[in-house]
Amino acid sequence: MNSQPKHQLPSVALYWDFENLHASLSEARLGEGSYGKPDGRFKLQEPVVDVAAVVEFALALGPLAINRAYCNWQFFGRYRDALLQGAVELVQLFPPGAAAKNGADIRLCLDAMQDIERFEHVGSVVIVGGDSDFMPVAQKVKAAGRRLIGIGDRKSTNRHWAKSCDEFIYYDRLVDPMAMPAEPDHSPAALVPRAIRLLARNTGEPWVARAAVWQMVQRMDATLDLQEQGFDSFSDLLTRLNASVEQGAGAWENHLRLRQP
Repeated sequence: MNSQPKHQLPSVALYWDFENLHASLSEARLGEGSYGKPDGRFKLQEPVVDVAAVVEFALALGPLAINRAYCNWQFFGRYRDALLQGAVELVQLFPPGAAAKNGADIRLCLDAMQDIERFEHVGSVVIVGGDSDFMPVAQKVKAAGRRLIGIGDRKSTNRHWAKSCDEFIYYDRLVDPMAMPAEPDHSPAALVPRAIRLLARNTGEPWVARAAVWQMVQRMDATLDLQEQGFDSFSDLLTRLNASVEQGAGAWENHLRLRQP
């Protein structure tokens, strides 16, 4: 396998107020107020959150040191495969009553503040959720010199929370909000264009350093073996992707970008 020089990026901590996002997307499909009803919330839930899309967005920022989701998981068993594929650590929170919140936002904030104090290698914090309750943790994260990125549903995100982040990404910018979550394609030919697209979105430049693309691909699939997949090296893979991936020259040597259709 072709080895690329490694530059260790600061680590990323990803925290999910999972039920918050799921509820918003569920109501977008089934009608406003539908999730809050007893027969809407306390039953086996159909997957509507594209876990892989959010995880890959976070991976474009750097290696994931923490990937933790807070929810009452007893009704979310159908997310099992997506959560396992995303290597998400699950924190179980039972609501104290039928009409009560499960306290995910409070627990998430406490854990995030403790983690940034303990782990100096965490450079970026990503919080998935739209509640204004996250505003105090935003102040603590930024005071600690870490970058804060929020992700939330456009209709349910508190605008004050969104503005308190260094960057806020609406979920519908990551995926088609009306599409069912798809099984991620882990073939190298699919991973490379996705890596370039995600990295280019972060930098705002179409050209992305080749070494950064390779590191991103490895973060997306740590089991990837190019030779097992029929490629002699990363260079060989890029040559075979020539129709969709352009290799730079001159000032853009050792950079890649997606070819325009």
